[in-house]
Amino acid sequence: MWNIAEELGAILIFAEHRYYGKSLPFGNKSFDDARYLNYLTSEQALADFAVLVQHLKKTIPGAQDTPVVAIGGSYGGMLAAWFRMKYPHVVAGALAASAPIWQFEDLVPCGTFYSIVTQDFHKSGNCCAESIRNSWAAINRLASTAEGMRWLSCAFRMCSPLKTKQDAAAFKAWLSETWVNLAMVDYPYKANFLQPLPAWPIQVVCEHLQESKLSDKALLKNIFQAVNVYYNYSGDASCFNLSQTATESLGMQGWYYQACTEMVMPMCSDGVNDMFEPQKWDFRAYSDDCYKVWGVRPRPSWIPTSYGGRNISSHSNIIFSNGGLDPWSGGGVTRNITDTLVAIMIPEGAHHLDLRSNSPYDPNSVLQARMLEVHFMKLWVKQIQQDKRRK
Repeated sequence: MWNIAEELGAILIFAEHRYYGKSLPFGNKSFDDARYLNYLTSEQALADFAVLVQHLKKTIPGAQDTPVVAIGGSYGGMLAAWFRMKYPHVVAGALAASAPIWQFEDLVPCGTFYSIVTQDFHKSGNCCAESIRNSWAAINRLASTAEGMRWLSCAFRMCSPLKTKQDAAAFKAWLSETWVNLAMVDYPYKANFLQPLPAWPIQVVCEHLQESKLSDKALLKNIFQAVNVYYNYSGDASCFNLSQTATESLGMQGWYYQACTEMVMPMCSDGVNDMFEPQKWDFRAYSDDCYKVWGVRPRPSWIPTSYGGRNISSHSNIIFSNGGLDPWSGGGVTRNITDTLVAIMIPEGAHHLDLRSNSPYDPNSVLQARMLEVHFMKLWVKQIQQDKRRK
């Protein structure tokens, strides 16, 4: 974004989403009661952005007639696309990077996400994905006894030891999240988006997972070494806390609530087409968990109803960019819909790599993607300027 802004002579405005960061409508009580959370929706956030753009145009000298382009990655990319759809008079176009706008209802198969994660590990090392697939049964066997629980707690240097079946389930969920996060941040250079990591971190992880047919303890020792790359690449961690994840800095509390109201993204795994434990999509259990935590029930059909699902061809001027390594690409737009709803694929790209600053280690595919993105933005700006001259 920084490089594009400089090239276009643009102002970059970062608008904080309500209920994230410091934008808390009810202060420290904002998450205390579901009554205070009624205003946490994507529609309300888009309205905020529209009002903000109009305010900035009125108050920044020379900005009154300046075209506006919405840019975002991940959920921000979804918002960028929806912003252009809902407020085409406010923004000239949108760059929606790694935006899974179709990860809802049955718009894509629920197993696509975990299948892409698995493909990343499969391509990065022999026996890598197979080692992870075999690890779940090894964990289950060890976790079936108190002695095995103690061994797992020691082998994985846990800050708090595993004691119950619930602890063992939390441990496996923690591992699953680790593999998913690695797929998201498999960048071609050192980065610290979620954690400090080496270049191509999955390749580094897979160096520890070259043998899949080992004894349970030998296999899990290798799994620990792999996990250690993600959580302790800096070497500063003395123990691992399963209750702390690398995504906490992203404001996940607000997202968890939205996932229990409108952002219902079905996901499942089968242990065959992916390297994860089999887990069916169970909406009833999902809904019950949401009610237990927040006192609300999710609306799985609302996002497709509100934003059109796959029926978006009437809209215009949106770039959907996706990385071939990014599991969220499975729910994204990966083919052109019209001449102005354009898909750009970045085969060597992880999560919104194209939005990151230029690097000498960037693959050619992301350099070409950025050039195309700028090309379309210039077309949108030119179109706006021409329309105003005609008036």
